Amino acid sequence: MRSSVSADVLLLVTVCSWSFNFTVVKYALTHGWEPLAYSSVRFAIGALLFSGFTYAREGSLVVRRADLLLMTGAAAAGIWLNQLSFVYAVRLTTAATVALMFGTLPIFVALIAQALGQERLHFRHWLATVISFSGVALVALGASGGIGSDLGGILLGLVASVTWAAYSVAMGPLMRLYSPYRISAFMLLVGSVPLLVSAVTQLARQDWSSLSTLAWGAFVYSLFFSLVFTNIMWFTAIDRVGAARSALYANLQPFLGAFFALVVLSEEMGRLQVAGGVVIGAGIVLARRAQPPAPSVD
Repeated sequence: MRSSVSADVLLLVTVCSWSFNFTVVKYALTHGWEPLAYSSVRFAIGALLFSGFTYAREGSLVVRRADLLLMTGAAAAGIWLNQLSFVYAVRLTTAATVALMFGTLPIFVALIAQALGQERLHFRHWLATVISFSGVALVALGASGGIGSDLGGILLGLVASVTWAAYSVAMGPLMRLYSPYRISAFMLLVGSVPLLVSAVTQLARQDWSSLSTLAWGAFVYSLFFSLVFTNIMWFTAIDRVGAARSALYANLQPFLGAFFALVVLSEEMGRLQVAGGVVIGAGIVLARRAQPPAPSVD
């Protein structure tokens, strides 16, 4: 019981930290940070720190040669493409809108698993898909200035959700062979390389001296409290209480993310967007899975 309570605290702190990161990233990108400079440096440092933790814990980071292609592809989708789409989604639309787009994650996980033959979807999953994307449409229609104003950010938010869903599905078979710590360490290290390459131009033009203390604070938060510490807490909690309870907490992320953005950044959300968030939530409840999504990288 004591262990269970401790795990629930870890899960709640982790999901709240991930949720608040939508707000933190939006602040950083509107206060001097170049999108790819912010993301690439954060992930490069985070990869080194988390890999050091994993090596100290397990004594090795080695994976089988036969798994390299799958793991490299998953890293390209789940780290590189995910971060490219995520940071520009946050830049182009509100943090609350991007957070709600991540509510489609369980739907995309189910669809990709079906496409790869890992799972057979039943009627309720297809119904959940229709419901969730109806919610996305409402969020888009309710955007300030009309659907065209935030369309780029909304589409990129969906791409971020799709790429993370693909990463989550890829982790399924790998977790039968390796610990989630070793998988995550590998993915972070490999995915950080193309992310840094993509960011070369922005790293060169980033005005480091103009960044305020609070802008640097946003970077530190995203590095430690949305990447390194939370990955450790997430996997520790899963080891203690299993996947099903962890997945319940993860479903709170898009709605807590929208809440934090509305309160802290004073973002506005119209009735259609609120209704869209509720509809997306209904889709999540209908399609809820008993296995955890991969740790957040937003």
